[in-house]
Amino acid sequence: MLWACLYFPELPLDAARPQECARDTAAALIDGPLRNPRVVQVNRAARAAGIRSGQSLAAARALQADLPAWRRDGEAERHLLTALADTAYRFSNEVSLAPPRALLVEVGASLALFGGWVALERRLREDFDGWALDYRLVAAPVAAGARVLAASQDGIALMSKPQLINALSDIFVSNCGLGNKTSSSLASMGLYKLGQLFALPRAELSRRIGPAALLHLDRMRGLVPEALAAYQPATRYQRRIEFDYRIDRIEALLFPLQRMLRDLGRFLVARDGGVQSFDLVLEHEQQATTRITVGLLEAQRDVAILLELARTRLERIALVAPVQALDVIAENLPTLRPLHEDLFATASPGTMEWPVLIERLRARLGDEAIFRSVEVADHRPGRAWRTCPIGRDSVRQAPSSSSPDPSSSRRDASLTRNGAQACPPRPSWLLRRAIPLRPAPSNILAGPERIESGWWDGDDQRHDYYVVQTREGQRAWAYVASGETGNWMLQGWFA
Repeated sequence: MLWACLYFPELPLDAARPQECARDTAAALIDGPLRNPRVVQVNRAARAAGIRSGQSLAAARALQADLPAWRRDGEAERHLLTALADTAYRFSNEVSLAPPRALLVEVGASLALFGGWVALERRLREDFDGWALDYRLVAAPVAAGARVLAASQDGIALMSKPQLINALSDIFVSNCGLGNKTSSSLASMGLYKLGQLFALPRAELSRRIGPAALLHLDRMRGLVPEALAAYQPATRYQRRIEFDYRIDRIEALLFPLQRMLRDLGRFLVARDGGVQSFDLVLEHEQQATTRITVGLLEAQRDVAILLELARTRLERIALVAPVQALDVIAENLPTLRPLHEDLFATASPGTMEWPVLIERLRARLGDEAIFRSVEVADHRPGRAWRTCPIGRDSVRQAPSSSSPDPSSSRRDASLTRNGAQACPPRPSWLLRRAIPLRPAPSNILAGPERIESGWWDGDDQRHDYYVVQTREGQRAWAYVASGETGNWMLQGWFA
């Protein structure tokens, strides 16, 4: 086995940092009593200013008066580590959380798929660089050993246990996770590096540090197996951001929404799936909420498309009250079946896919404004089609609203040369209700075609249909009552 460890040294600080605060700004993480909080973590810029962990917040701000500081948020840390695990899940189905700062990924079974460790490491770094977080990446045959190495080193890959033990021998005892009390006790004995501990007799070492610490040393060398809890991606996505101030403009919601949908995209990539619909929940004061459902005809995970559809639907509403929190909830997560492009496609690169165009129109105009026309089993032209909403089953035939015609329509159609009945022409624009055609057509181009139907439902129709030319030169489909020659009624237009 080969375990890759991703270690994020500033993860607690990154989880608590607000969106508007840049990462290169000196900042601190605090914890402890409200009246006298202590600094528990600082970033590089704060360390350069002389601020250290363990200082009181008052002492830290004596060095830098405008130092931003945030309280540690365990829930935000768990959420960020879980989101990072979703990204790692793309490369292996054996991912384990090592809170509060590390992930363990078994990549031995993935080496052949990605073309070896060098190629796999490059792919891992490409994905995790997108998070804009400080991290270290090492690989070793033992998970606990990889975790210890990643706490102080970056970019090394050890393929055998002897190599791992040699590398661990140079690690300081204070950096191996034994605890401050044990590390201080060993330092007082002149034992500063792990190699010195490995050289001691086990019985003597156990007496000095205890069986729990000895078990930790054995696990990092692979002498004792370690049971790791396997991580499984969630079956639904839910993310909530609570704002420090009330937002009364839709435009101000777009930046946090973009960040949340980017997380949703990573989550979908890890699951190798897409999202069919998701909800935006705007939380107002006094527990009032506004829920906006973004439904899609086809499963998607393209963040740009999801953001555009969400933004368009947001712009169509008016805020009833200022927003204090935003939730994104996605539960309909089917398998993604992406469209495959034709190798010899002649469409221009800027051509939009039909489902994407429909989604944009639905988001901008409303779901009820976009519909499709379907055929109905009825010979009467005014009842031979209907409109229905566009949905995932749009390729299916809509059922008829009327009973099947029990009698065949009698048509006086011309015959082709081989004796087969020719299909009568039909207009591209069929009117729902016929209207009078005035003045009378100047020329009859084809017909008559007699249609008799509807006696069973009270709408009996007996018409002779013609293809005619109007005085303005337009081609139309018109009819007169059976046996008559006047009172022309317009049924449709030919293109």
